[in-house]
Amino acid sequence: MLEVEQLTVRFGGITALSGVDLRVSAGELIGLIGPNGAGKTTLFNCLTRRYTPDSGRLAYDGDDLLRVAPFAIARRGISRTFQNLGLFPALTVRENVMVGAHQHGKAGFWSAPLRLPGVRTEEARLREEADTVLRRLELLHLADHPAAGLPFGTLKRVEVARALAAKPKLLLLDEPVNGLTHGEVEDFAGIVRRIRDDFDLTIVVVEHHMGFVMGLCERVVCLDFGRVISEGTPEEVQRDPAVIEAYLGTEA
Repeated sequence: MLEVEQLTVRFGGITALSGVDLRVSAGELIGLIGPNGAGKTTLFNCLTRRYTPDSGRLAYDGDDLLRVAPFAIARRGISRTFQNLGLFPALTVRENVMVGAHQHGKAGFWSAPLRLPGVRTEEARLREEADTVLRRLELLHLADHPAAGLPFGTLKRVEVARALAAKPKLLLLDEPVNGLTHGEVEDFAGIVRRIRDDFDLTIVVVEHHMGFVMGLCERVVCLDFGRVISEGTPEEVQRDPAVIEAYLGTEA
């Protein structure tokens, strides 16, 4: 489904990614790990076209992803969450999720503010789609609650619901359990497994919580200073001396 070849990204004199290769098959659940500054989020930003790499190739379903405009990425079936919550606090939970669903709408610049009959019909359909996702994530009872004031763990699930409302095939989760309690982390792992099966998703997870990654993902890729230093099963990556050195260092 996804092919990354020799991807390189530079910010001035800093090389954030250096010749990164990655292959992701349909249906896989992959963990992307590495110390702070390793280039994990930079890779996500390239996949969603927020950044344009200096060199390399990105292919999604056989097509050149670098030829896709940033605004069209979601329509191609790629959706993501963010390290820092990107929700609208004044909107309700349902309205936040409908933001993700609106890309499937057809209302135009003029028809939407005029509230023509077709627009109202479409909005009712998008509302129903949002409620279906909220029900799957056990959030429907909060649909009319403003996002502001909800527990942090709940807001993380709302952000996942918004990403799912875009009907993705490839879901990118950027530090989804950062800041959650131990119990919430376990619950979130169950949610990820369930949505992968229920929505027939391919999922790539960036996360620092090693227990979450190693217990959830089928394959793990480790970055350090913008390079892939290890790839394999969770057990293989945990035992890799290069990974141990990247996280713990070596004796002086």
